[in-house]
Amino acid sequence: MAGRPRTVSDDAIMAGAARAIGRLGPARLTLADVATEAGLAPATLVQRFGSKRGLLLAFAAQAAAGVAAAFTRAGAARPSPIGALVDVLIDMTRDIATPEALANHLAFLQIDLSDPEFHRHALNHAREVRAGIRRLLDAAVEAGELAPGDTERLARAIQATFNGALVTWAVFRTGSVADWVRDDLETLLRPLAEASPPDPSDDRMDRPQHC
Repeated sequence: MAGRPRTVSDDAIMAGAARAIGRLGPARLTLADVATEAGLAPATLVQRFGSKRGLLLAFAAQAAAGVAAAFTRAGAARPSPIGALVDVLIDMTRDIATPEALANHLAFLQIDLSDPEFHRHALNHAREVRAGIRRLLDAAVEAGELAPGDTERLARAIQATFNGALVTWAVFRTGSVADWVRDDLETLLRPLAEASPPDPSDDRMDRPQHC
């Protein structure tokens, strides 16, 4: 006999978990909080994930697994690889509307750094982000948006700039996190884009300095 169909997908549950973590942090979070966000009974979450820890591990695993697809979508959506790079990193801030939400997500990072099971997913996530950044940088070199160079080292610098921008925005609290991150990324990337020799055959207006 076939099981009953799931009325709420795991993706929807993970989206609810992200909202609940941003509001409460992982320590205060309960399965009931996530259930409320997802429109489910807490018992349903127990059936699917076993426990709060199981749900949080699933959340961490899904975050890492979805990175490559996010970079691929961004690259397909814009003709400028640099513009796509800025877009996808800014999209990663969508659950961080307030400094308090960032603080709650950073509390999850504390678990990532101290618990081996969580750290495995955090490391996968970080590696996927850096790999996605590098792929778009390589595409930018091929498109003439960047001069040839060590895109692996540049990807590392961009990843560090992105992570640092989140923290400095939360401290200074000026404008939105998206605007703050965009400004820091463009400050890093614009001189590199301007140093790239122009391609006379390229008449696109979507150049990096407008990303």
